[in-house]
Amino acid sequence: MTKKSTSDKINLKDAISIGIGGMVGGGIFAVLGLAVSLAKGATPIAFLFAGIIALLTAYSYAKLSKVYPENGGTVNFIHQQFGDGIFGGGVNNLLWISYIVMLALYSSAFGSYTQQLIQLTGDKNLDTHIFETAIIIAALLINYLSIKLVGEIESYSVFIKLTILIVFVGIGFYGFSNHTENLHQLNPQNWESPVLILSGGMVIFVAYEGFELIANSVADLENREENTELAYFISVGFVVVLYILIAIITVGSLPFKEIAAAKDYVLAKAAEPSLGQLGFTIIAITAVISTFSAINATVLGSSRVNYDIANDSELPHYFTRQFWGKPIGLLITAIFSIVLVNLFNLQSISTAGSAGFLFIFSVVNYIGFRKHKELKSKKWIHFFGFLLCGAAYITLIIQQFKDNRTGIIISLSIVLLCFILEYIFKKTVSKPSNSN
Repeated sequence: MTKKSTSDKINLKDAISIGIGGMVGGGIFAVLGLAVSLAKGATPIAFLFAGIIALLTAYSYAKLSKVYPENGGTVNFIHQQFGDGIFGGGVNNLLWISYIVMLALYSSAFGSYTQQLIQLTGDKNLDTHIFETAIIIAALLINYLSIKLVGEIESYSVFIKLTILIVFVGIGFYGFSNHTENLHQLNPQNWESPVLILSGGMVIFVAYEGFELIANSVADLENREENTELAYFISVGFVVVLYILIAIITVGSLPFKEIAAAKDYVLAKAAEPSLGQLGFTIIAITAVISTFSAINATVLGSSRVNYDIANDSELPHYFTRQFWGKPIGLLITAIFSIVLVNLFNLQSISTAGSAGFLFIFSVVNYIGFRKHKELKSKKWIHFFGFLLCGAAYITLIIQQFKDNRTGIIISLSIVLLCFILEYIFKKTVSKPSNSN
């Protein structure tokens, strides 16, 4: 087996960019207003809670990635512990469905921000579902036409959105010197109850989920032993700080009533006190670019997960078939996302996505706990990550059931359906190797 040349390798900076790009996609633009509606003045604390869980889970991913650096990431880790049984297959199917949910979430944010930009031109108020559906179709066509173009769009987008968000943070804090009337909203007396703060952090947990994409590139990472953990911790740590700062600026810049009224596009609204209409427009354009690139990348990534799962006989081998030169899962993923984004609201979609990834990450932390000797890692960190993910999942389900019953029903139904269908598939369909 020939070694990969140095030119085929990626360096630490590239790996960090993959992690940051995966996290700072459409999530922060989609769920920031939702977090404020739940946690109020404690929104920065909610992002901190979610960030701590992300950092603990990143530890498990880093240790597993070093020992199992093969492509496949989460799918590969689950196979290492559970093989191709019903539980492992059910979790991997949940991973694919969770990516579909994320695609719907990004599309929802794209639709909201695009609608706001069109309204600035004086045009009539168009239904956001038109934009949500159109962007998924556009991303599907781009994925069929050129995978290379998907990568180029993501590369440029990462630079644009990070630059503008960092400038937004700087200007936002500078603006506090002239606009202090809403800073009192950050005081503890304006915080919601601890349960609601934790729930707010868990509903918006989807804003952190993209760091696991680093696992797919570790096999090609230079100095893997030294750089793997650095890639995870630097990217997650940077995003945690960025999200907390963005939350502080948003809550400190706008009255809660304005945040609630602009919940679906609140990040653009938060730029108005310091930069006026220009700030709103710049952030809205950034959101459109960012969510568009995230949609492109998620369509590609989720279809690959779907193909890998089917290839491992955890989904029907029909999903390994080609359509227009690409796996049929590419088309099916897009269709499911279009249905989801047109049937359910933002909060239900976000809750379903967060619940799915909290469940998956709890499993990954458990795998790290069971394999800590092989990983040469600290057992208690994996266990603490497992406990926090599990507790956060249960808190999310219980709290949101009161106010967002639809979202919880969707979340639980997705989990049950993944395992039930995997059970039926395993019991009724023979593997290809035994079929002849």
